[in-house]
Amino acid sequence: MSTPARPPGGRTPSHGEDAAQRQEGRPSLTPARPPGGRTPSHGEDAAQRQEGRSSSTPEGRAASPIRVAVLGAGIWGTALAALASVRADTLLWARDAGLAQRMRATGRNDKYLPDIALPPQLAIGDDFDAAARHACGPAGGLLLLGVPVAGLGGVCASLAPQLAARGGDAAPVSLVWTCKGFHQETGKLPHEIVQEALAAAGLDAAATPGLGVLSGPSFALEVARGLPVALTIAGTRPTVAAAVTASLHGGHARIYTSTDVVGVEVGGALKNVMAIACGIADGLGLGTNARAALVTRGLAEMQRLGVALGGQADTFAGLTGLGDLVLTATGALSRNRQAGLAIGQGATLEQVLARGMTTEGVRCARAALELGRRHRVDLPITEAVCAVLFDGISPVQAVSNLLAREARAETALS
Repeated sequence: MSTPARPPGGRTPSHGEDAAQRQEGRPSLTPARPPGGRTPSHGEDAAQRQEGRSSSTPEGRAASPIRVAVLGAGIWGTALAALASVRADTLLWARDAGLAQRMRATGRNDKYLPDIALPPQLAIGDDFDAAARHACGPAGGLLLLGVPVAGLGGVCASLAPQLAARGGDAAPVSLVWTCKGFHQETGKLPHEIVQEALAAAGLDAAATPGLGVLSGPSFALEVARGLPVALTIAGTRPTVAAAVTASLHGGHARIYTSTDVVGVEVGGALKNVMAIACGIADGLGLGTNARAALVTRGLAEMQRLGVALGGQADTFAGLTGLGDLVLTATGALSRNRQAGLAIGQGATLEQVLARGMTTEGVRCARAALELGRRHRVDLPITEAVCAVLFDGISPVQAVSNLLAREARAETALS
């Protein structure tokens, strides 16, 4: 994989596909054989996963001493847990006890990744406290939150007692989230939600773990299949980047590091809105010139808002800005692009949502527009998407309004 032409530091993309898409293609991530070359039976696999025991890593790869707990067994949480289990003692927590039981018994997530065989060394459970203890012991660990923005605060509040109980001489714990978007009602970014939830739960500064966001151009299905991916971890402490790199970097995954949490989060949120715009344009049959213009000017729009909120301009030239935008605006597995495509072809938002299509761009478009107005940042593409989604403006009229805007100079932040 070629590396971005910029210094290190930059997933929804979207993380999740409908059932038909998830069933396309071949499975990979074949289980690693334990020493001696004998593959355990399904019963042995299930027993190992239920007890939380970890098998050895594949031959020739060094195991990370970090213990990883992935909270959330959706498509992205499951894919990340499988990836981490290659190098680290990893436990995947599922809210649904029935799903956890089936995963232990069959070695597959039949709800989100039915065609992917999970590594036999991956421990799986539905006990939240046990999952938290797995990564919050004296030896330290990594908590990877595979939950949506709406559930982020609640999960962090539930983790607070375990974090508070750790001794002062315990090794560091890192708390990393993977969700993308703004809070639908408040417009807050994920790091603000996490910090407020931990503080409200009574966690003092000394007990607060290192915080970070893992993002970049990554369809979960491709990661689960073992296809190459590059991601960025933006953290508040060096220990956060070190923990994520030790657990995920290598093989088919390449991890870059950054300290720009705000920039990475804004890129991950706004690219979904831009993907809806590109889908609408493709649905109208406006051609590749129009798509290229929307991607380019959409990137400028992401950068403007990100800088206004405290992010770094060059972050948007990296994986979590341009990279994630290109993937989500053009990829066939992008739910946000699919939603825009359907609307451009004549479907209403209600019809799109009735199909069970969860689109992060729809959820956060209004919050993004309000943030832009609050900070006096011009967001014409976001405004056009909101007009189509919520104000009854036709896609054709929205495009006409964009093209009728006054001519201006093209500069980095204009």
